[in-house]
Amino acid sequence: MLQPRTAVRGLPLYAPDVAPCAVDVSENVNLWGSPPASLRAVTSAAPERMNRYPSLYSTPLRDAVLAYLGLSEANGIGLVSGCGSDDVLDAAIRAFGEAGDEVAFAAPTFVMIPIFTRLNGLVPAVLPMGPNYEVDPQRLVDRRAKITYLCTPNNPTSTAMTREAVEYVVDHAAGLVVLDEAYAEFAPDVFTSLVTRSERLLVTRTFSKAFGLAGLRVGYGVGSTAIVEAVTRARGPYKVNALAEAAAVAALSEGPDALGWVTARAADAVTIRERLASALRELGLEPAPSAGNFLFVPTSRAPAIAREMRQRSVLVRALSGLPHDIAGVKAADGHALRIGVGPWESMERLLEALREALACA
Repeated sequence: MLQPRTAVRGLPLYAPDVAPCAVDVSENVNLWGSPPASLRAVTSAAPERMNRYPSLYSTPLRDAVLAYLGLSEANGIGLVSGCGSDDVLDAAIRAFGEAGDEVAFAAPTFVMIPIFTRLNGLVPAVLPMGPNYEVDPQRLVDRRAKITYLCTPNNPTSTAMTREAVEYVVDHAAGLVVLDEAYAEFAPDVFTSLVTRSERLLVTRTFSKAFGLAGLRVGYGVGSTAIVEAVTRARGPYKVNALAEAAAVAALSEGPDALGWVTARAADAVTIRERLASALRELGLEPAPSAGNFLFVPTSRAPAIAREMRQRSVLVRALSGLPHDIAGVKAADGHALRIGVGPWESMERLLEALREALACA
């Protein structure tokens, strides 16, 4: 019988609960929708954009993103696009890692990182977070891994690294540093500008979260032209389709229905995030300090609570098997809920279902 590679046979299939519910806060997407400018860009696209290939390497998107970030090719900075930022993460590991090399990261973090690591023949070097969700930069650097992965704000904990910790890793890591900023638009501090001081840093971002374009799958990485060229070679051409690129470029344009809309909705998410966190504490739960558009809530009853809420047509993400090094996660026996933030009307429905679930879970 024909068998796939050993590394593929051993990989778990990413298959979260995606049941249709009236309120779905399980995916950390923009629950307000999409920028009106992006919707117009898709619906008004010229017919010839359908039967022709898109740009090889997303040149229009590159120009728009670099302007948005305040970066410039004139300073030796380039951009690689992808079908979501996870496409760029996968390509970066493939571009810079040889078989048997290590990818170092603090756990828990983005679930696809150990999968991409093994799929590309590398070895995960997993370092636990501290009891208060802190990432130890010295331990990451001491590992001297070929690739060091940082995620801030982190998924699934929504916690942020300090600037001191990020800069220490960027300045002292032995190999490539990949900094995942998928939730940057919700965070109090961002680190994209560090690419101008380190030629071994790749910062990835996405249009799936604050920009409301998760269904179109657009992500990117920025870094030195040498890094970007290598990742682009490993990624291949035509990874962002024409309509997705048009929508992303439109979202970055100036105006209240484009970038202004994105900024306003991100601000709404931050405000409601804090309001929701307070409501959860009133229910006896203790969410982690959040810098993203979602809350991480350790509780030993997470699986049962999620089941009860699903029966009430509210979908949250239940997490199990988490490392016990974080104090709150240890007390919860490795279980937690991940709850996305959206319009307050949806949060009221969520809280109603949660109260009922807590009463019987």
